[in-house]
Amino acid sequence: MQSSTDGQVMSRGRNYGLWTIQILLALLFLFAGSMKFVMPVAKMNAGPIKLPGLFLHFIGAAELLGGLGLILPGLTGIRRGLTPLAAAGLLIIMIGAMTVTLMGGPAMTALLPFITGVMVAFVAYGRWGWLRT
Repeated sequence: MQSSTDGQVMSRGRNYGLWTIQILLALLFLFAGSMKFVMPVAKMNAGPIKLPGLFLHFIGAAELLGGLGLILPGLTGIRRGLTPLAAAGLLIIMIGAMTVTLMGGPAMTALLPFITGVMVAFVAYGRWGWLRT
């Protein structure tokens, strides 16, 4: 059992749940970040909102690093406090993604970045106790 953000012991189920969400989010962000380097910029700008190629590559790098930051510190036990910080950084990216999606199309399309943002916020909150370790 591990200590949680309020100093009490985290249940094994909650820990497993957080790890499951962290792994799924890491896979999502590693895929999304790598695609921003593999796909041509013209293809990524096919939608209604056009973004500069360097900015898309910056977001891709942030997503790659954030995806790694969700998993590696907890697996290695080295600087575990980076996991909630990576999750908080990915939350900022998801807020931006939701904003850009809302600017360019129907509100329903912003549902995926919103749900991803909620999951990332849950990981940041659940792992906030790791900042003290």
